[in-house]
Amino acid sequence: MRIYENSERPEQAMLISVDTGDFDAEVSIDELEELARTAGAEVIAKVIQKKERPEASIYVGKGKLSEIIAFIQSNDVDLLIFDCELTPSQQRNLETLTRVRVIDRTTLILDIFASRARSSEGKLQVELAQLRYALPRLGGLGTQLSRLGGGIGTRGPGETKLESDKRHIRRRIQALEQELKEVEKRRTRHRQRREKDGIQTVAVVGYTNAGKSTLMNRLTNAGVLAENMLFATLDPTSRALTLPDGRTVMLIDTVGLVRRLPHHLVEAFKSTLEEASSATIILNVCDASDEHCAEHLEVTRKLLDELGCADKPVISVMNKCDLVGNVYAMPTFGKTVMISALEGRGLDELLERITKELPPTRKKTELLIPFSAGAIAAEIRRDSAVEEEEYTENGLRMVATVEISLLERYKDWVTRLF
Repeated sequence: MRIYENSERPEQAMLISVDTGDFDAEVSIDELEELARTAGAEVIAKVIQKKERPEASIYVGKGKLSEIIAFIQSNDVDLLIFDCELTPSQQRNLETLTRVRVIDRTTLILDIFASRARSSEGKLQVELAQLRYALPRLGGLGTQLSRLGGGIGTRGPGETKLESDKRHIRRRIQALEQELKEVEKRRTRHRQRREKDGIQTVAVVGYTNAGKSTLMNRLTNAGVLAENMLFATLDPTSRALTLPDGRTVMLIDTVGLVRRLPHHLVEAFKSTLEEASSATIILNVCDASDEHCAEHLEVTRKLLDELGCADKPVISVMNKCDLVGNVYAMPTFGKTVMISALEGRGLDELLERITKELPPTRKKTELLIPFSAGAIAAEIRRDSAVEEEEYTENGLRMVATVEISLLERYKDWVTRLF
């Protein structure tokens, strides 16, 4: 008796792009390859065609499509992935002519997001983006399948399967939008509560796979999944971070970005990304070992501008410097800190930079507290960063960095402000 092991092979994918000069097609298709691998596909070929503009009906030229069909017939290709956003008619025409499944960049990213979402909010956001994208793309056999509608809640006799599907999707979209509005209200209330309590926030943004989760784990022991893959984490994480001067801020992770992030995703994840717009400081984390790191920083900057963050203090955090040799030989620009989150290098400098960029809420103060007011001394030890303590004839001398809002409370014992 022979025993055979069944193994499921990954989908064999072919990547296709049209270079119109609007963006760097080589870099974009390389990123598409990483996205395809993240989704579980195996890329066996990449094709770039230079054209002034894509063909309206089939995106690529007829001659190039013939070459693609010939390659499909001589190789075991399961999937064509186009580095663009195909129109519904282009997708249908390409599937009819090539006889293989066809998806575009947006569909691929949505698929990855769907597999990464863990929280209820993340799942709602992904489903909403998928349905908004799928609605105008319903067609094909659905237009040929008709059924009679009757009774309450239908459009009456003659409604086609396609029309019914679209109606159900629109209802689901409305329900998801309502649920996300409630989520956004809760998020807004949380932000308002943080502001009322004087809690300052630091948002971690940046390109996907730049090391944001590793940085979160290193600074706060957040326990966020950190893997060398695109969109390893999707759901936002918030953790308290204590700074060198004793202040505590809220460190908030956000979803990673990519080039040409589809509009559907920006809209669906707007409530998550808006954490950056309400933050006191933004950390723009970038992979310093990537040859396109300057472009990655620019992609993030543009999105931050769209979210109304142009006036926010931004610190460029060049991560993975352990992969580029001598960290300090690298050129820096603006408010830049060089770190290795994996090895823990440069984190003290990063914390100092964050401390400097935060608006002053504390003041270094010398106090002389009588022995009868021991409760006040205990309160200062608990809520302030104490640098010196000395028992004198007249009481306890303390040098501490105290919240400015508490100086009025301690004014009877303040002897000096630094």
